[in-house]
Amino acid sequence: MDLGLQNKIALVVASSSGLGFAAAEALLGEGARVVICGRDAERLTAATQTLRDQFGERTVAAMQMDVLNSADNQRLVEFAIAQFGGLDILITNAGGPPGGSFDSTDLEAWQRGIDLTLMSAAQLVKAALPYLRQSEAASILTVTSISVKEPITGLLLSNVIRPAVVGLTKALSQELGPEGIRANSILPGWTSTERVTYIFENRAKTNGTTIDAETAKVTGAIPLKRMATPQEFGRVAAFLVSPAASYVNGVMMQVDGGLYHGLL
Repeated sequence: MDLGLQNKIALVVASSSGLGFAAAEALLGEGARVVICGRDAERLTAATQTLRDQFGERTVAAMQMDVLNSADNQRLVEFAIAQFGGLDILITNAGGPPGGSFDSTDLEAWQRGIDLTLMSAAQLVKAALPYLRQSEAASILTVTSISVKEPITGLLLSNVIRPAVVGLTKALSQELGPEGIRANSILPGWTSTERVTYIFENRAKTNGTTIDAETAKVTGAIPLKRMATPQEFGRVAAFLVSPAASYVNGVMMQVDGGLYHGLL
């Protein structure tokens, strides 16, 4: 199936590793040109070289930045335009806020979590919209979490703030739909990433168990009996932003192996 992504220009945020990298890789595999970014210079350089070795030097551009810096978010969009001359796809993403309970989370962490998860997405969309409006197949995808459907124990900030990103996404789908700009959200469940390893390490420490034991608890509750690979997430993300999904708008797509049991 041709997704129609050949020569489309995509900006994938927080993409030097994990889910963002997987989305960038999937888009490049479909013929898109992609801007990636990340905070860690060494990791970003390695990711850029890996993708260029696989897909060609001129298909990937990279910028070191931090989504907590509003000026960086604006500069990132401007960098993408300078590199490739336009923008068709924006995938907002950020490393998840730290775990913890209500009692263990101070107000400073709340504000940082809001800035990291919600405001970065709003700032990036605001900066990208003038250019997305010039595209014939514009698409916005926010990366959230299955926690917006079913809160995850020990991830208070994610449980509270990510639903706000879904609200933003749904509002964008309604407001921008008449202009032909689609907005969707992808809700990953348990996926084999460094973020998930961090969560399992914290759970093992709290519960006096092991990472393997905490992993087994999670995978035992998933109907497919395993976690997703980042590549499985990336393929769904590529489809949702592609012209092949041209009538998919305002959708919150679960990629969780059937973990969520609700009907809606």
